Parts: sequence; C-alpha cells; structure tokens
Amino acid sequence: MQLGEFEYLMLTAAARLGDDAYGAAIRQEIEVATGTGCSIGALYTTLDRLEHKGLIKTWMGDPTPERGGRPKRMVRVTAKGTEAASSFYNAVRRVSRGVAWAKP
Repeated sequence: MQLGEFEYLMLTAAARLGDDAYGAAIRQEIEVATGTGCSIGALYTTLDRLEHKGLIKTWMGDPTPERGGRPKRMVRVTAKGTEAASSFYNAVRRVSRGVAWAKP
C-alpha cells in the first residue's frame, strides 16, 4: 500500500506517542517535527482515511476536565499500518542512498 508523506508523518507520530496518541497530540508532534502548521481539518480527514484503509484504529476516550468535558479521539496504529509505514521509510532510505543534500 502506497502512503503519502502526511499519512506517514501521522502514523509515525501516533506510533511514537503510543498509548497517549490522540488527535491534538499527533498534531503537535507533526508541527514540532516539521516546523510547519497542521490544520485540524487535514488531521481529522487523514485520520478517517487511515482508518478506512485499516492502518489505524480510533475510538473515543473518556471525557477530560481540561478539554471542557470533551473526549479525546484516541489512535492506535494497526499491524497493517506498521507494515505500510515501515515500507515507506525503507523506500525513502533506498532512494536516498548516495545522495548528500547541501544545506541552502
């Protein structure tokens, strides 16, 4: 299964966060890693797409006082998601072999 760059970033952020993976935390991980913003719309649209592909599983967590009583949308990367992210990462490594990008 072919992943897009943003899908890969989301899977990687969710895997890094483990049991603490939910929408806002994934968004923050991506923003810190890339140095660019991540819209809420793009985040939740991509979460829906990844779940439809079977790469993640989501569920609503318990409501929390710090979120005004709203629940978090929790995320877990599936075995299929781990395989897809690993394949993407390995493809980037293979195609990058021997390339030294000069800093601008």
